[in-house]
This record gives sequence, structure tokens and C-alpha cells, in this order.
Amino acid sequence: MKELTNAEFNKIRDYIKANYGISLSDEKKTLVHSRLRSTLQELGMESFSEYFDYLLKEKSGEALTRFVNKITTNHTFFMRETDHFDYFRDITLPYIEEAYSGKKDIRLWCAACSSGEESVTLQILMHEFFKNKGNWDTQMLASDISAQVLDRAVAGRYVTEALENLPKAWQNEYFKKVDDQFSQVSDKIANQILYRRLNLMEPFPFKRNFHVIFCRNVMIYFDNVTRDNVVKRFFEVTEPGGYLFIGHSESISNSGTGYQYIKPAVYRKPL
Repeated sequence: MKELTNAEFNKIRDYIKANYGISLSDEKKTLVHSRLRSTLQELGMESFSEYFDYLLKEKSGEALTRFVNKITTNHTFFMRETDHFDYFRDITLPYIEEAYSGKKDIRLWCAACSSGEESVTLQILMHEFFKNKGNWDTQMLASDISAQVLDRAVAGRYVTEALENLPKAWQNEYFKKVDDQFSQVSDKIANQILYRRLNLMEPFPFKRNFHVIFCRNVMIYFDNVTRDNVVKRFFEVTEPGGYLFIGHSESISNSGTGYQYIKPAVYRKPL
């Protein structure tokens, strides 16, 4: 099999940027080669040009889904950037309880949910907060561009050791040991999370706006223009007074997006 040429890498890079918003630097050429090499070998292809042509012509969408799964990076763990969850519990949820006590409805979108650790944690926090406060609708949306990690999120099965960052009471109440190695998310949490595949570059298909959007450690892969455009679209689907949480390694423009800066990586739409 031939090596990935600069021209081939540029074609792939331009396609990823145009369709998924992900910007790949020249240093990522080796990474792209290593992640796609096994796919070319399985398909019996000799060059990346042959593979790219096949990718564009294949009609079922399976090849493109596999390509996205290979290229995108998905790294997460339970209680990542813990202060966000503390703020969500101590500030955001009390605000929503007071502001929407009549409707008892909280709409939360966990964008780029990866394998589900973040969405599960958020759902547990909502369950804990609202469980003695009437019949609140806490069903949430969790989305990702990768079908592969969404399958893992839907399965809701995690290595038991991965739960160590969670409070012991949560481990006992919201997870059930499957065997010596794995634990399963309880139905009362899993059934309240609606997992969907969604590309942040495409039009958002929502009929109602959200009170909270979590989109953490994703926009770091976007260039400034793409990031600002996505944030403006987040703003459009955020309820007045609603919150946007991004990753601590990320930042958004203080002007032009509409959100007000609250604290590092936490923004709010004005009331």
C-alpha cells in the first residue's frame, strides 16, 4: 500500500473541514494515515486516492460512517472538569426549578456526548435534584457525530473501575454490576437519555429551545470562524437565561455570539 501523499492528505483534510468543521494541521498527517490504513487494507485498496474516490461514490453511507468513526477523536471519562457539574447542580438547576416550576420541564442537550459518561452524569444530577420535587420531565438529548461511540453510549456498559470518580452512593444506586469487569447504567437513568447522531455543521432539527447546552472539548478542533458560527447557532436554540458549558481548554468570542461570560467555560444567554 502506498504512503499518504501531501496531495491526498490535503483532499481528506479539506473534506473533513468542509463537512465536519474539524481542522487538521499538517502534523496530523501521520495520525490520518495510521487511522485509515487498516480500512484500506480490508478493502484491498493500494492508495488513499482510490479510497477517497470510493468514499465519495459509495451510496449506502456505511463507508462514510466508518470514515468519521476513524477520524474523530473521542476521549472522555466520568466527572471530567468536575466544577462544571458542581455549578450545574448548585446554580443552574436551582434557577431552572424556580423559573420553570409551573411547567416542570428542563430541556438539556449534551452535544458531542461521546460514549455517554457526561450525559449519564448530568442525568444522575437531575435525578438527584428533582426526585423529591414533583414530576419533572428530565429527558435529555445526547448527540455525537460518531455512530461507534453512540453505540457504546446506548449500551450503557462501563468498566467498573471507570466509576471510581463517582460518589459511592451513585455507584450503588445507578449502576449494576454485570460481572467482575463491567457495570450497567440503571434503566431509570438510561431511559431518560435520548441518543442521536448529529453533525454540528448541519442545521439543528429542533422545534424547542434548550435551557442548558453542554458542548465540551469539541470546538477545540474547529477554527475560529467555524467555532463562532456554531456558538451563534447554539445561541439561537438556547432559551433566555439558559446556559452554555464548553471545555476549559476552549474559549468563545466575548462579542458577537450573544452569550454573557459567567465564569471560565460557562456562558449564559441574557434574560
